[in-house]
Amino acid sequence: MISLLHPQSVILRLHTLKFRALTPRNLLSNANQRRFGLTRRHRSDGRKHSSKSNNTNNPLPPYVTYGFILPTAGLTVASVYAYYSCLDFVPFTHRRRFLATSQAWEAHEGHQQYKALLQRHKNDILPENHRASVTVRRVGSRIAKSAEEFMKRYDAESGPHSDMSDSPYTYTVIRSDEANAFVLPGNHVFVLTGLFRYCHNEDELASILGHEMAHNIARHAGERISDSLVMTMLSRLTLLIDPSGFLFSIFVPAQTLLYSLPHSREHEVEADKIGLVLASEACYDPRSAKQVFSRMKDDTERGSGRNNAPPPEFISTHPGYDTRLNHFDEWMPDAMERFNEDGGMKCRNIRDEMTRARRLAAAKADLNQ
Repeated sequence: MISLLHPQSVILRLHTLKFRALTPRNLLSNANQRRFGLTRRHRSDGRKHSSKSNNTNNPLPPYVTYGFILPTAGLTVASVYAYYSCLDFVPFTHRRRFLATSQAWEAHEGHQQYKALLQRHKNDILPENHRASVTVRRVGSRIAKSAEEFMKRYDAESGPHSDMSDSPYTYTVIRSDEANAFVLPGNHVFVLTGLFRYCHNEDELASILGHEMAHNIARHAGERISDSLVMTMLSRLTLLIDPSGFLFSIFVPAQTLLYSLPHSREHEVEADKIGLVLASEACYDPRSAKQVFSRMKDDTERGSGRNNAPPPEFISTHPGYDTRLNHFDEWMPDAMERFNEDGGMKCRNIRDEMTRARRLAAAKADLNQ
């Protein structure tokens, strides 16, 4: 059945539909769809455009690439190369370490310090014919000869950077109450007369001189300078990261406590070990090293009251006496085997020569008096 509508009623219906389509809610919805490309005719194009933009990587600005990334990468590669090119091994102990200084530079610095110390202590230096000076020079010469043989034997295992300085050894005895001895790069040995309170014979003196010469063999002075260069650079880097200085104030004591002090104690233990080898191969009794440090320990314990106690080992540059004595017990079998080489015949003959040299030196000293 077909119904015929009046033309006016058709027009009225069309206007009503148009009015409903243009309500504010529908207008807002249509506007948003047009704004975001979601109208029916643009939805497919919008999806394609969105997918294309997500798959496209925006390149970094040139100033970021050339001003930051490339310089940082280059500096990192150069630093890693410099670090590995400066790695070295300590003779005998085979410890790997960072060593950025040259043997010639270390010797030059040592010679300058030697001249400065001679000038500073010129009124307290004992003459060369003094009995203490003669004894130190005689024992030191035998330890130096042992050190040369030591380097010939162990230097090939440690690489070409561990050669000893060609400078002859010098021995300087300074009048002082302080019990100490030290060595400078360039083979300059200093002994303070206060040390003779603990060293009562040549064997005991040899244990101390062997320890000091071992510092030169291991080039500990150059290693300390190399480490200080790295730590200085790292400390400056903390100021770049944190200009307020807060990170710097944390880094400096932390690296001292966690790196510098343990490293210094490691040097002392290493010098003890190498020095024991030098003394025993020079035919000085290695057991004398324990006697020297036992006397030092006893003297410290007697003189250390509540206000004069030695610092704990973890904040000290040197290991404690108990630690050193335990290490001597550990190394003593090897040292005694070297001392008794060839059934003891080698050192027996050399020690007879030492006895004659001591008697001759004592006679000369009596004549000079």
